[in-house]
Amino acid sequence: MRRALLSLIAFLPAAAFADDSAVLADIDARYDDTAAVARQLWEWAEVGYKEEKSSALLQSKLDAAGFDIRKGVAGIPTAFIAEYGKGGPVIAILGEFDALPGINQDDVPTREPIEGKAAGQACGHNLFGAGSLTAVLAIRDWLEETGTPGRIRFYGTPAEEGGSGKVYMVRAGLFDDVDIALHWHADDENSAAARTSLANRSAKFRFHGQSAHAAGAPHRARSALDGVEAFNMMVNLMREHVPQDARIHYVITQGGLAPNVVPDFAEVFYYVRHPEAEGVEKIWTRVEDAARGAALGTGTEVEWEVIHGNNPLLINETLATMMDEKLREVGGVTYTPAERKFATKIRESFDGDVPSLESAEEIKPYSRSLGYGSTDVGDVSYAAPTVGLRTATWAPGTSAHSWQAVAASGMSIGYKGAQVAAKTLTLAAIELYTNPDLRDAARAEFEEARGEDYEYSSLLGDREPPLDYRD
Repeated sequence: MRRALLSLIAFLPAAAFADDSAVLADIDARYDDTAAVARQLWEWAEVGYKEEKSSALLQSKLDAAGFDIRKGVAGIPTAFIAEYGKGGPVIAILGEFDALPGINQDDVPTREPIEGKAAGQACGHNLFGAGSLTAVLAIRDWLEETGTPGRIRFYGTPAEEGGSGKVYMVRAGLFDDVDIALHWHADDENSAAARTSLANRSAKFRFHGQSAHAAGAPHRARSALDGVEAFNMMVNLMREHVPQDARIHYVITQGGLAPNVVPDFAEVFYYVRHPEAEGVEKIWTRVEDAARGAALGTGTEVEWEVIHGNNPLLINETLATMMDEKLREVGGVTYTPAERKFATKIRESFDGDVPSLESAEEIKPYSRSLGYGSTDVGDVSYAAPTVGLRTATWAPGTSAHSWQAVAASGMSIGYKGAQVAAKTLTLAAIELYTNPDLRDAARAEFEEARGEDYEYSSLLGDREPPLDYRD
């Protein structure tokens, strides 16, 4: 009888050990702090590996709460780990904070760029950092009040946008002793569905030629821009002959300054994506061959530098179904009249049909699917069992990497979505601290999914962090 009772206790949810309503009320009381941190990160909008102020702000909040902090980990000045607690399982919560270059917007529902501002939180990473911070502070209080053995870690992870900051942290072994890793992301809906991502790799291809007067002596020149354009044409012809789920995109970052000067240098920045790392590798080999062919055909020389690379997310449905339950317990985002007015106005800038405003209050049905984005969380998911969620931080219908996302990320709609994430992450962590059978099941699924002979390999090779990739 006693053994049966102990077995039953092992499967009881965290609510049996602590009052979830008190935990959620604690996070509600932190709303102003969440909003203040999110707003400050939004205003700074620091790009990858340049997030000195943003990283320092998050560290200062954690230091004040008694966390032990390791700064500048994995050779990245803005990366850090903050830990609180002792013994028990190690639960990691990821926190991003980098912005996107080339896009900015005021916190208003009509297109109003901020003069002189070169970047914006178009993917909501200011909310990611602030919401995760609120979660770990609430979990710290819960560990302290209940005396539960366990450690909570905040991973300050810079340069997610094309810099693969987490990959270097994984490569350095910083997740090796983590039992479970939790993350979340800004979005226009609430979902904890098990959605994987595309593997990807990027590189800057640099062509070198010979300058001359474009009219007076063109025969003496070899155009580096011709090399770039020939390369792009060859890759564009490839698009017909790659798998349907593959993605290839590029921007010409340098192509010359004056039409009457044949450029002796040009650069193009490429991304290649595929659902599997092996698929990226196969397409990448062909892209490199195209670069060589373009250089040969235009009489130029080419070199390239791999900038970043991410493995696809490894789904863990044991954890995903648990996270889905916690998100449904928390619920979605309810707008005030002022927020409804903001969301209604911003939706006038969208094309086509968009979800109703009420969808921000709903939780999407649980499912398993392929997402077409890429993230360095994928590499974390091969180091430890990992699970995440998305919350409605933007007006329904908003796309990431848009001015509409920047606008909502800097006001209360975004802050409310971050609070939903903080609550859900906190409840999930409490469940994991108090339910060893759940942790064991997640670990078993993780080991099976990785495979018996798994060895970690990053898609960016052995290069050092590209701290200047946003220069």
